[in-house]
Amino acid sequence: MNEKETTMTEIPAAMRGAVDEAKSRVADLHAELPRWELVAWTAGNVSERVPGADGHPDLLVIKPSGVSYDDLDADAMVVCDLDGELLEGERSPSSDTAAHAYVYRHMPDVNGVVHTHSTYATAWAARGEEIPCVLTMMGDEFGGPIPVGPFAIIGDDSIGRGIVETLSGHRSTAVLMQNHGPFTIGADAKKAVKTAVLLEEVARTVHISRELGDPLPIPQKSIDSLYDRYQNVYGQH
Repeated sequence: MNEKETTMTEIPAAMRGAVDEAKSRVADLHAELPRWELVAWTAGNVSERVPGADGHPDLLVIKPSGVSYDDLDADAMVVCDLDGELLEGERSPSSDTAAHAYVYRHMPDVNGVVHTHSTYATAWAARGEEIPCVLTMMGDEFGGPIPVGPFAIIGDDSIGRGIVETLSGHRSTAVLMQNHGPFTIGADAKKAVKTAVLLEEVARTVHISRELGDPLPIPQKSIDSLYDRYQNVYGQH
């Protein structure tokens, strides 16, 4: 029995179908990051939680470390437990896996996490400055400004702790990790990718507006109204 067949036995039979479906979705969603110009080379990652079944704990699917986006398909995805330990895959998991795992352990409503190095959002992160809520789109999607998380070194769960500490109790589903870049969360991986796309759009627009002058703030009452309408009325239900 080869190594891949050995690791395959680590996935509970009750979760096999869900894991395979998640691997396919996560592979497809990774293609959205270069399409929207949110990453360069092999940077960035998307993960999705796979809920546990028959008493087995949750798992996560994420991309392998340092692999070209052109080479990412469902078979390339890796599966880890929520301690970040590899259960299935032929390559090492993303270097951000510990951060993703920490978010899933401490934010049970989050089922998708995305990390990019999109230019404008990362520029705000490099300044350690939140993006002020001066666009109705920001009120709609984020319910206020985009907060800044603390500086943290890659490799352990320090980034995950910073994400959770910053976003817990906050409307925003995006955080700018200082000197690093943006992380977004969602009820599923697709929603987290959507948030990453919209985050870069508002980061770029607010940056340009500041070059032209001082952006006009939106009153909190109007932000609240925008957020409530977009979250509860807008779109198809």
